[in-house]
Parts: sequence; C-alpha cells; structure tokens
Amino acid sequence: MAIALRKEAVEDVPPPLALDRLENGDMLTATEFLRRYAASPKVKKAELIEGNVYMSSPVSYDHGAHDALIQGWLLAYVAKTPGTNCATNVTVRLDPETVPQPDALLRILPECGGRTRIDPDGYLAGPPELIVEIAARSVD
Repeated sequence: MAIALRKEAVEDVPPPLALDRLENGDMLTATEFLRRYAASPKVKKAELIEGNVYMSSPVSYDHGAHDALIQGWLLAYVAKTPGTNCATNVTVRLDPETVPQPDALLRILPECGGRTRIDPDGYLAGPPELIVEIAARSVD
C-alpha cells in the first residue's frame, strides 16, 4: 500500500514549467539564470554572457589536453606566488548579466588586494585577475 501511495504522489507532481528549464539562447538576469541552473540537474555546463545563455557541447580531446596544460601552469604559478589561488570550471558572477564558467581562472586573494570574493551561495563574485577559456576552431 505504501508503494502505491508513493507512486500516486509522484504521478500527481506536475512536470517542470517551461519557465523553469534552462535553454540555450535564453535571455535572463544572473539571479534567474542561477535559479534555473540549480533546477536543471541534467545541464552539465551553462554560462550567462551579457544576459544570453550559452550551453556547451561535448568537449574534444584537444580541448581537454590544452585545459590540462593551463591547469598545470596555473597550479605551478600559485605554488610559487603567495596570495594567489586558481580554480577550474567555477561559476563567476561578474555582473547582473554575466555569469561565465571559465575553463580556468587565477585570482589574488581579497586579503592580498584581490577584487573577488566567495558569495553566500559559494560562487565567485567579482572579476578574477585572469580568466582562461579554451577555444578551438570547429571548421578547418
């Protein structure tokens, strides 16, 4: 009986509203983008650039290889440079219309004069000192 009740309860839940889905090309504010992103567990990577939603396609080996080199370079830099930190694929709130998720970033820590901070939601807020986005041509 409990199983039947649970099944009925699940069937009574309405499907997500179209407004709750995150779609490539949506024009949103940063707040609405982050709300929809959190409500879209199947979305692997999306960015908001000047109010426009961009959703990524699968990543090639070349992208991954270049990404690994950049991460190694940044890690070596941070290991030798006190007051700095690096991260990969972090959501960054640059402004109300721009929330990228760059492949890599370098920041100076706030206590050392950096302009970024971790906001209450755990995102990076403000402009990091360096943002890296690996880009490749899709046509030769």
